[in-house]
Amino acid sequence: MTQPDSSSQRPPLRAKSIVILDFGGQYAHLIGRRVRECGAYSEILPPETPLAALRDAAGIILSGGPQSVYDTDSPQADPGILELGIPILGLCYGLHWIAQTLGGEVKPGKEKEYGHTRITTVHGGGALLQDCGGECVVWMSHGDEAVRLPEGFSPIATSDNCAHAAFSDEDRKIFALQFHPEVAHSQHGSDVLKRFVALTDHAPWSVENYARHVGEQIIAEIGDRRVFMLVSGGVDSTVAFTLLNETIGSHRVQGLLIDTGLMRKDEVRMIRNAFDVLGIDNLHVVDASEEFFRNLAGITEPEEKRRIIGETFLAVQKRESDAMGLRLEEGWIMGQGTIYPDTIETGGTKHAATIKTHHNRVEAVQKMIEQGLVIEPLKELYKDEVRRLGEELGLPHALVWRHPFPGPGLGVRILCATEPFDPSFDATGVPVPHCALPVRSVGVQGDGRTYRHALALFADTPLQVTEEYRRLATKIPNAIPAFNRVLQCVSHPTAQPFVFTPGTVTPERALLLQEADNIVDEEMRRAELYEHIWQFPVVLLPFGTREGGQSIVLRPIQSQEAMTANAVALPAEVLDPMVKRLRALPGIDLVFLDLTNKPPATIEWE
Repeated sequence: MTQPDSSSQRPPLRAKSIVILDFGGQYAHLIGRRVRECGAYSEILPPETPLAALRDAAGIILSGGPQSVYDTDSPQADPGILELGIPILGLCYGLHWIAQTLGGEVKPGKEKEYGHTRITTVHGGGALLQDCGGECVVWMSHGDEAVRLPEGFSPIATSDNCAHAAFSDEDRKIFALQFHPEVAHSQHGSDVLKRFVALTDHAPWSVENYARHVGEQIIAEIGDRRVFMLVSGGVDSTVAFTLLNETIGSHRVQGLLIDTGLMRKDEVRMIRNAFDVLGIDNLHVVDASEEFFRNLAGITEPEEKRRIIGETFLAVQKRESDAMGLRLEEGWIMGQGTIYPDTIETGGTKHAATIKTHHNRVEAVQKMIEQGLVIEPLKELYKDEVRRLGEELGLPHALVWRHPFPGPGLGVRILCATEPFDPSFDATGVPVPHCALPVRSVGVQGDGRTYRHALALFADTPLQVTEEYRRLATKIPNAIPAFNRVLQCVSHPTAQPFVFTPGTVTPERALLLQEADNIVDEEMRRAELYEHIWQFPVVLLPFGTREGGQSIVLRPIQSQEAMTANAVALPAEVLDPMVKRLRALPGIDLVFLDLTNKPPATIEWE
């Protein structure tokens, strides 16, 4: 899959490609990957791609995007693509663009739709939605809607809040879906894309050997240079480090593991043991925890924390590489385990919104990338593809399928604030006991970043998560703009007075969260649920029920590629011992379970 850009050096379009025009949606590369899974070659291009360059395309898919199509500065494609006589599919923003370009009307919806939404098919669902039956559940992420269709188009699906959830001109083979069939959470989403691909005269594509494919790219990009690889111990950097060792030889690769003080409990020891088993001995470990804590002192804003962590990584890397004589100007380049979600969430494609700046995408790294001084062998892959590649490389199952851990580590799971935030909201639509938390977190809604409050719900039986509460977790962020997350308090049946204590990233808070994270890991393994949960962030909040008290948020999720995620409602028999052990930690008062899907919440809180 090709990273979209506006470079004049882009190679010509491969004939019979299915082209994804990327309007900045969070799922643009996921669309390309799904198309390839359907056996068709796909390429991703910016929407401004000249019409002449698209004439050999087999079909065109218009992605979602964070802007409103009626905004004066919204991205636009050449309307001539609709006259090429090839199948066209618009998704979300792509639907809005088709509607407006052909004379329909797009307006803000009366109620936004984020997450699971039930649609009902019309006219049998047309050529694309035949497999959906009379109705199915799909994944929505939008605030605008097409209120009037262009001439020649008919609806093929509706939802409770959107009369035109899908429409088409079957004769011209132009289709528009308000939902996202490319995400795993859309029922029959793969069937929809298969039917679209089947309408095209496409070039074939198959992926049978990731290591060979990516290895060829590595050799071409590195040339005769050597690589200084930053290793975190997570799946991505481990696979990237192993791939580089195998592709160009360990004598041309030097790994560096920086102990930030923000890693999981006993992380460094575990990483050393894992690489010893693999026979990998070109890894240098340095303890820089004091430097990270010193640089993060007093910092509360999430993006600023990420910037500092990223720049401190680089400062330590440069100091250590200089000490070992590994200078960039002397034939060395830096390696990173960056995967595609890191790029797209940082606004790495032309029209994408910045959801959060990943530590491997701070400004200093971007400049090095522009200078050709960074190799990122996994930058076009998603997490599940990285795992498949790791197994192909011979890495042990337990290591490859370990839960993902963010590059900035616990730094983005320790929420910081010097004073409580007091949200103003109308909660008349919330039918159960609730209370807004005095802190904010990052979310993603309509392909854009939000920084809003979480709403905590309370229940008479706090360890039981009912279907009503799960429905509210979807409904509340859609209906009340003040919130992008909904939690259930699993430690107390009724709302408690929140006592806020100013908190930043400190060694003491990091140690407390390490212990909490370790308890959760042990309980998940004891319950034999570890491999059924894709990721399980544990978050520390700076308030409790007493002065100096703090709270824990449990964030178990299921996902395939990190671009979308379902919150997991843990059973009471798992929550009970977990909550008891967490509350036994000194300073932990309240425990919450995050019930929010992605979108509208991101997986990590920051």
